Amino acid sequence: MSNKLNIVYIILMCIVVAMMPVDLFAQKGSKAIPLCEKAKQCLKVNDFDKAMTFLNQAQAKDPNYPDIYIMKGDIFNFNLRSDSAMICYQRAIDLIGDPDPMLYFIAGNEGAKCGAYEYALKTMQLFLQKGLQYSDVLPDAQKVIANCQFAIEAMKHPTNYELVNLGELVNSDWDEYLAAITADDQEIIFTVKHPRTSVTVCSFCLNEEDLYSSTKSPDGKWTMRQPIGQPVSTGYNEGAQCISPDGKYLLYTMCDADFGMGSCDLYWAKRIGDRWSRPRNFGAPVNSGAWESQPTMAADGMTIYFASSRPGGYGGMDIWKTTMTAEGEFSIPENLGPAINTPGDDAAPFIHSDGRTLYFASNGRVGMGGYDLYYASLLPDGSWSEPKNMGYPINSPADEINIFINAMGTMAYVASDKDGGFGGLDLYSFELDDQLRPNPVTYIKGHVADAFTHEPLAARIELIDLNTKQLLTSTTSDSQTGSFLACVHTGSNVMLNVSHPNYPFYSENFQVAQTYTELSPYLKNIYLQPTDVGTVVTLKNVFFDFDKTVLKPESYVELDKLADYLRTNSIRIEIGGHTDDQGTDEYNDRLSENRAKSVYDYLIQKGIPADRLQYKGYGKRVPVADNSTEEGRAENRRTEFKIIK
Repeated sequence: MSNKLNIVYIILMCIVVAMMPVDLFAQKGSKAIPLCEKAKQCLKVNDFDKAMTFLNQAQAKDPNYPDIYIMKGDIFNFNLRSDSAMICYQRAIDLIGDPDPMLYFIAGNEGAKCGAYEYALKTMQLFLQKGLQYSDVLPDAQKVIANCQFAIEAMKHPTNYELVNLGELVNSDWDEYLAAITADDQEIIFTVKHPRTSVTVCSFCLNEEDLYSSTKSPDGKWTMRQPIGQPVSTGYNEGAQCISPDGKYLLYTMCDADFGMGSCDLYWAKRIGDRWSRPRNFGAPVNSGAWESQPTMAADGMTIYFASSRPGGYGGMDIWKTTMTAEGEFSIPENLGPAINTPGDDAAPFIHSDGRTLYFASNGRVGMGGYDLYYASLLPDGSWSEPKNMGYPINSPADEINIFINAMGTMAYVASDKDGGFGGLDLYSFELDDQLRPNPVTYIKGHVADAFTHEPLAARIELIDLNTKQLLTSTTSDSQTGSFLACVHTGSNVMLNVSHPNYPFYSENFQVAQTYTELSPYLKNIYLQPTDVGTVVTLKNVFFDFDKTVLKPESYVELDKLADYLRTNSIRIEIGGHTDDQGTDEYNDRLSENRAKSVYDYLIQKGIPADRLQYKGYGKRVPVADNSTEEGRAENRRTEFKIIK
C-alpha cells in the first residue's frame, strides 16, 4: 500500500513542477548551466545517478546556482528521501530570496513527509500567503497545515509505544506484516513477502506473498513459523488475511489470479481438524471487477468488514461490510458511510473481538501525514462514533497501514522496519495505552461431546447479550475433534447456548465485569445429553427477583431457545422449579411451583401446546449442591426441564 502512495505522490509532484515556468530560477551566465542541461537530459530518462554526478560537478562550478538544488531535490523526492529533498529545496529558496510560491509548496510537502512539522507549517503558510494563483493545490496546502498543527500537538503527548520484536522464529530477513491472532492468543497468522520460487505464477515478479503461522509454546514464546501450505498457498500472491476469533475461518486476499473476478479478490477457507479446506472465492456480490482486500471478521462469526475500490463509495478506497448469511453465502456489501469513509483512501479495517471497536487506516483525515491509524466505536443505534487518531508515535510521518489488538484489549501488533530487527519489515507487539483500548474480551474454550459415548460433536455455540438480545459470538465446534473457542464479552450479562439437532441444548450464564486486569478464560468441556426419556436440562438463564415468581426479561432469550427446541422435537417435558433450604417447606414448594408455572405459561404463549407441557415445584427436596454455602444455595435455586415422553 505504501508503494502505491509514494508513486501517486511522485506523479503529483511531477504535475506540480510542470506547472512552474521553465528555467524560472536560472541565472544568466552561470558556469553551472551546461552541466545542469546535461542533468536535465538524464532526468528525462530517469538516469538519476548520472544526473546527480552532473549536478555535483555543477555545484563545484557554481554553488550559488539555484537550479542545482531544485533538481537535486527532485531526485531525492523521486527516491523517497524527503529529508534531503527538503534541505535542497530550502537551499534554492534561500538563494533565490523571493521564489515562485510553488517552491514553498513542494518544500513544505517534503518537510511534512519527513516529520519536520514546524518547518513544513511555516513554509506552507508562506505558500498560502504568496501562491493564491495555484488554486488547484490550495486544498492540499491547507491539509498539510492542519496535519502539521495536529502532529506538533500530538508529539507533546506521546502514547506508550515500546515495541517488542516477536523474535527470530517469526521474523526473518524477508518482510513480515499483517498479523492476525486468535482470541486465545495461541496462534498468529501473517503475510510473508519472499523471493519468487519455482511455483511463482507471475513471470515478471521478483517476490511472492504467502501466509505463515506460528503457535505459542507453554512458556509463552512463539514457535518456529510454518507456511500455511496447500491448498491455501498457491503460486499467486496470498496475503492481507484475518483469522476468525474462534480460529475456524481464514479470510484472505489473492491478487491477479486467472480465475479471479478483479485485481484482488477475497477468499475463505475453513479449518477442519488440523487442516484447512480448499479455499473458495467469496464471489458476487462481495467480489467485483474492482479491488477487494483486507477482510476482518467480527466475533459474531457473520459480520465481515473489508476494503474495496468498487463504485459507490466516498473516495478511492472505502470500508464496506457484508454478512455471511450461511457458510459461503454473503449479503450485498454495505458502505460504512461518511462517518468512517472520506474522499481519500480508507482501508485496512480491523474489528476487535468486542464487535464494537473498529480500527482502520486513512489518508483522508487530519493526522501525522500519509496513512494514519484511527479507531471508532459502533453505537447502539448502529451508527459510528467520530473516528479518533491513535496519536504519536503509533502514527508517524510514514504510512501506518495495519494494527491488530488482542481480545483482552491490552496488546497491539504492528509491522515495522525499525533498526534492530531481522531485516525488512518485522512483526512487533506493544502494550496499548488505556485510552486506546477496546472493550476487553475473554473466552471460553473446550470440547463438545456426547455425554455417553464421548464422541466429538459439531455443535452450534452462541453467546447472546441477555439485556439487548444481541448475538455476540457464533461458532461451531470442530466436527473431528469437538474443540471450540468463543469470545465472552465483558461488562454484559451473557448467555452461552450450545445446540445440536439431535440433543437438548446446554446453557450457561456469564456475568464478567469490564476490566483490563488479567481475566481468566473459561475452560470447559460440554457433554450433551441424548434426547431420551429422563434427560434433565438445567435452564441457567431463567431469572426471578428475590421472593418473586414473575420472569425477568433476561429470561426470554433462553426460553425462546427452549420453544424452538420443542418445535423441532416431538417430545413432552416437565418444567421443574427448585429452591435452596432457606424458609419453610410450604413456602419453598409454593415458590418453586409458581416459578415453574411462569415458564409453562410463557411457552404456551409462544405457541407450544399445553398437552406437551407440565410443571411441578420440588421446593428444596432435590438439591444438587451443599446448602451450607451461598454458592451451593445459588446452584440449588434453579429451573429445569425433564423429557418425560
